[in-house]
Amino acid sequence: MIRLGVIGHHGYDRLPAVLGALTDAAPRFGIELYFEKDLLALVPGGRPLEKPASIDTLLTLGGDGTLLRGARLIASHQVPILGVNMGRLGFLTCCAADQFIDALEHLSRKEYKVEQRMGLVASIDRVSGSVRESWIALNDVVVHKGGVARIASLKVGVGGEPVATYSADGVVISTPTGSTAYSLSAGGPVVFPTLESILVTPVSPHTLAIRPLLLPAESEVTVQRDDGPADILVTVDGQVGTTLGLDETLRVHRAGRPILIIRFPGSSFFATLRKKLGWGGLPDRDEITG
Repeated sequence: MIRLGVIGHHGYDRLPAVLGALTDAAPRFGIELYFEKDLLALVPGGRPLEKPASIDTLLTLGGDGTLLRGARLIASHQVPILGVNMGRLGFLTCCAADQFIDALEHLSRKEYKVEQRMGLVASIDRVSGSVRESWIALNDVVVHKGGVARIASLKVGVGGEPVATYSADGVVISTPTGSTAYSLSAGGPVVFPTLESILVTPVSPHTLAIRPLLLPAESEVTVQRDDGPADILVTVDGQVGTTLGLDETLRVHRAGRPILIIRFPGSSFFATLRKKLGWGGLPDRDEITG
């Protein structure tokens, strides 16, 4: 029996239908379902997901954001994530919604591989040294200005050594998995997702001397405010965060445990780049001239 935890995003119209099909199909594959609290209204009689450590796999129904939320939910447990894409991009997910029954069959037969993805721990330290807040990130930690037009002045350090003061709209500290997210849009490189490294990418820097840095996975990156707008924000995986005070320090380092992502036979990182991001340049000539 496979104990499968289920979380989902209510913003997708197909969610109730997918949950119904999942409930019907699960017994056929020897799967026992446990649903997060917000889904129970859509699954009458469903078991609640109360202890993430007790499940064998976590199923996320939504897009990349739902998978990122799932990664934080089970970050302290070695539970693999099976991501089903119900949106458009779904770069981190392993299959589309119309393929999820096949995905359940592969899961029941153990016909999959588990990729270990490096995560980050981000914490806000007070001047006293105590930790005010802390999070786990699978994609990135972003320091950025609020709604004003002024640039931010951010002191960036690595391993206790000053790197530079960044005059920019912000800075993205990302994992290899997150290299294809905000960091890529800000001009950072694509990093193969199973490598272990930390990428520091400035957002709209105001000097040509500031460029992305690729650091060893063991590095600790610190960011402090130097000057700039009153509101400097820290956002983790685009979903949670807080402000960064003048006397506070953001510390980012590798998480103690990897985040486990399920992949099925036939899928590959480069195929995903080509399909999801249009990697490879111009369309075929026949498409241009047709």
